[in-house]
Amino acid sequence: MKDTIDNLYRNESRRVLATLIRLLGDFELAEEAMHEAFAAALQQWPSEGVPANPRAWLVSTGRFKAIDQLRRRSRFDASLNLIADELYADTEDNIRDEAIEDDRLRLIFTCCHPSLSADARIALTLREVCDLTTEEIARAFLTTPSTLAQRIVRAKTKIRVANIPYEVPAASDLPARLDSVLQVIYLVFNEGYSATAGESATRDNLVTEAIRLGRLLVELLPEPEALGLLALMQLHAARITTRTDGEGDLVLLEDQDRSRWNHSQIAAASALVTRALHSQRFGPYTLQAAIAAVHAEAPTAADTDWREIVGLYDLLLQTAASPVVELNRAVAVAMRDGAAAGLALVDELLTRGQLEEYHLAHAARADLCRRLGLIPQARAAYQRALDLAGQEPERRFLQRRLAELNG
Repeated sequence: MKDTIDNLYRNESRRVLATLIRLLGDFELAEEAMHEAFAAALQQWPSEGVPANPRAWLVSTGRFKAIDQLRRRSRFDASLNLIADELYADTEDNIRDEAIEDDRLRLIFTCCHPSLSADARIALTLREVCDLTTEEIARAFLTTPSTLAQRIVRAKTKIRVANIPYEVPAASDLPARLDSVLQVIYLVFNEGYSATAGESATRDNLVTEAIRLGRLLVELLPEPEALGLLALMQLHAARITTRTDGEGDLVLLEDQDRSRWNHSQIAAASALVTRALHSQRFGPYTLQAAIAAVHAEAPTAADTDWREIVGLYDLLLQTAASPVVELNRAVAVAMRDGAAAGLALVDELLTRGQLEEYHLAHAARADLCRRLGLIPQARAAYQRALDLAGQEPERRFLQRRLAELNG
């Protein structure tokens, strides 16, 4: 029975929590109530049997546990007794399966509310939606558990004090609010796929959680950009095992063993890209996914259609212009038109100053100078990239490049 309940916790606890937050209006009270409900299941189900609808049983039990908790606290705060009465009078119709399914989406949108800081949205989403521990999140984002815990507490307090509604936005507000949700999922994935700093190039748990969030969002809200983001993450994840070698060192895209890529995942993701593009309501995530699909579908690096990739970057610049997008386009132009053409674009970008502290801009310049035989310039650019890089596998790669030039 314990195994049954443990499995139920893994698969259903976030749904139960999401509904309890809606019913109780308080994150902390809902979390206490959820854990008490599972504790009650461990006590009662071995003798009474598993109920026909375990999820609804857990929600209902958690709700009554919270009411009991509020009644106990009402000895010190009489207003809590009124809240408990209101909760007791609330109808059980709020615990239908379809309502519980909607609550998962409500929880995502609440955790990703744009009035919260980006750091708070990420931390709260990973904690409440994904059930990662405070220690796991802190380790992934290179901060202390106490700092991370304070960030989560402040976010919950702001939700309560600012009366941030626990709801899916109205259709008129959905585009702006959806952007915030997609941004959080994308940031989580990026930190997992290419860690900002540390000993490892990737953090697989964050990649897994971001894709799980993306699938959940598509399941509950199949908007074109949600499809595009899920496709983008799946396309990158399909080759994640080939990004590093057995020693944890980086392997460039053109050198990766494409036979080891997950081709079934690439096919499924490419179908999502096509579906999003056909909607004619796509945006930057879908365009990035389309670029990733061109790379993933090329049998060899030499077969990559750089003309199509440059064209897709041109479209991406029209919808979401940024210096990083321009840098990526410059690298694609170098592959299409030659290193000199790409170097001119990279130099123009660096002259503007926006990418001066971005190590990948200097790494790109270094590589183009190396290809053109401009060894002193390449050496200086690699050193600048190395000075800025925080991830150890990237640092080792840059050091190797420098050693090759110095040798």
